[in-house]
Amino acid sequence: MGKVVMLVIGTLLGLFVVFNFLLPMLAFLFKIALIIGVVGLVAFIAVTVVGKSSRSH
Repeated sequence: MGKVVMLVIGTLLGLFVVFNFLLPMLAFLFKIALIIGVVGLVAFIAVTVVGKSSRSH
């Protein structure tokens, strides 16, 4: 009986950790990666446009 109780408590504690710490951290990392990707895309487009405009002159 004690093993079952400890198993249930351990499972609940594990779910608590996953939903309160790991998922928000992963969401934060995903947002940061998305922002870095958008900034990189904008920089790439800016360099491409400036390179084409300076080459045509």
